[in-house]
Amino acid sequence: MENYNIEPYNNDTPEEDYFREKAYLRAKEKVKKLIGFYWHLASYVVVNLFIIILIVSNGGKLFSFGTFATALFWGIGLFFHFLGVFGPDFMFGKNWEQRKIKEYMDKEQNTRKFE
Repeated sequence: MENYNIEPYNNDTPEEDYFREKAYLRAKEKVKKLIGFYWHLASYVVVNLFIIILIVSNGGKLFSFGTFATALFWGIGLFFHFLGVFGPDFMFGKNWEQRKIKEYMDKEQNTRKFE
């Protein structure tokens, strides 16, 4: 794994060095969480495909609750892991509401120009 240089810049004050190092540590922690989520997702897919194939090949019905129960309940846990890594603002973002309001206002203003 590559180590990034977080040595102080020549003109940095001690406070700037401190904040830059803190930012590096936060970014490194986010990357660790992201890698953990992707490993969780990969194991979810592989294990559940194996379970479903095993059940169906031993005479179980493909479309029954028992076949997909593990995938369903593990999927709920995976969803909460997703929220823990990406946060609840993943889909809408922090400024989503303001952007949508501006979009609708701009659209209405453009519509009025053509009336």
